[in-house]
Order: sequence, then C-alpha cells, then structure tokens
Amino acid sequence: MASRDHLVIFLHGIGALASSWRAQLPNTRLVAPDAPLHHRYGHQWFSTDGNPLDPVRIRAAREIFDDLMNVIVQRERFAEAHERVAFVGVSQGAIVALDAVASGRWHVGALVAFSGLLPPQPVSSASKGTSVLLVHGGNDTTIPTMASKLAAAQLETAGFKVELDVERETGHTISSAGAQKALSFLKKNFR
Repeated sequence: MASRDHLVIFLHGIGALASSWRAQLPNTRLVAPDAPLHHRYGHQWFSTDGNPLDPVRIRAAREIFDDLMNVIVQRERFAEAHERVAFVGVSQGAIVALDAVASGRWHVGALVAFSGLLPPQPVSSASKGTSVLLVHGGNDTTIPTMASKLAAAQLETAGFKVELDVERETGHTISSAGAQKALSFLKKNFR
C-alpha cells in the first residue's frame, strides 16, 4: 500500500512545477527525476546532436526510460497500481512519455505532454485507458504545434481519450495557464 493515493512523475526539467503543485495535490507523491544522459546544459533522454527527433534515437531511449520508471514506481510502491500513476513531461520528457504510452509499454492513469510529439509508430490500443492532455504553444519554434495535433489524431484513432490545448501566444515552454489546465486535468483523473 502506498503512503499516498497517486504518483506524478515529472519528466525533463520541471521540478519547479512539482513544487508549485504540492499543496494542490495533497494526497499525491510528486517525483522529478533527472533524465539519465548528460548534456552540456543539463540532462537529456536521447541525444540532440544531428537530427534530435530521429525515431531510432527515441526508440533507443526506451530501455533507459523503462528502467528508470520501474525503479521509481517500485520505490514509491505503485508497481501494482499504474492506473494511479501520471506522467507529466515537457519537450523530450513529453516525447518519451508519449512513446511509452502509445507503444503500449506503460498503462498509466494519465499523461500530460507539454510541447511534445509522438514519434512515428503504430499506436497500440493496449494503453487506451490512459487519459491524455496535450498542451502546446502556438508560437513554439522548437517543436511545431502540428506535432501535438498529429499526436492527438493518432491517439484518438487508437481509442484514447485526448484533450488538446493550443495556447496561441506561448512558445516552447509551460505557461501558467497551461500548468493550471494540467493540474485541473490531473485532479479530474485522480478522483
């Protein structure tokens, strides 16, 4: 039995968001691990040299991602309760989280992806019970907004329940409005 009702795993540089949500999600364990690969500006899930969105690189990150998530859910005592786990990722963190759910490897209760994309792949309906919120800035010059629109269409076709929020004036970041929408989404899915 877990000491908390739910677990939210923040992926890729959003530990500050975890701190700001602590009071709003009092029965939730919040964890913000570093991505495992070192980068000159911090950590990363896969190499950004050359073509950073190469599907081969993203697939190569699967084992590292899965190993780390398994360690976290076991340590936090949610290994038998993935439906009470949520992934919240931004940029690379959103990409690896979307890949984990869409490939059918992770059957978590909820997924929030900020400024991410779904790598080209067949989408498995095995995880279609996962509720998905995609938040993307309309002014994102790093990953175009169309990436989240395509991900939403792919996931919906496979039977996922998906919400898409495009924030017209936002770039490649998490806005306060986007963070609030994500918090409301998690509260709704954690009832």
